[in-house]
Amino acid sequence: MQVAQVSDQALIELYINGDEKAFQTLLERHQQKIYTSIYLFVKDRDMAEDLFQEVFIKIIDTLRKGNYNHEGKFSQWATRIAYNMCVDQFRRGKKRTKVSTTEDFDIFDVLELPDDNREDQLIKSETHTKIRELVDSLPQEQREVVVLRHYADMSFKEIASLTQVSINTALGRMRYALINIRKMMEENAVVLQ
Repeated sequence: MQVAQVSDQALIELYINGDEKAFQTLLERHQQKIYTSIYLFVKDRDMAEDLFQEVFIKIIDTLRKGNYNHEGKFSQWATRIAYNMCVDQFRRGKKRTKVSTTEDFDIFDVLELPDDNREDQLIKSETHTKIRELVDSLPQEQREVVVLRHYADMSFKEIASLTQVSINTALGRMRYALINIRKMMEENAVVLQ
């Protein structure tokens, strides 16, 4: 059986039974999504890397203690741990930094995009920068829903569960986020290519 066909649950069981490579496979399968969701919350590469490591230490501890709940998907569970650690980080009073074009990490560098000519790449880069700036300027609750929906690829039901609000509240926050983004685009004469 190929590794890609092995379920997360099977990998967890293999790991619990002593197969360290099974956990490595699980980590490789989910690290990009989880790291990206952390980075989009904290907007600081070093802090995101530290939180990412803490998330997987917590996951390892939970698995080794036999406390993993089989009801949900591993990815959702891990994302929830990451989200909670990000919230805890903010509660400890850590300053959230803004993404600037001079940072080493750019989320769009890790996304697989088809090859374009240089002009198309520049237009996309400018568009992504504009979108990031607009999302960054949203109120925190709206920004959170946008990040979870569009970057972590979570459903509104998952977002509602993760943020501990109703689905209608999550949908409302997304609606207001889109309204605010459109308003900011009009006010600043921003045109996306």
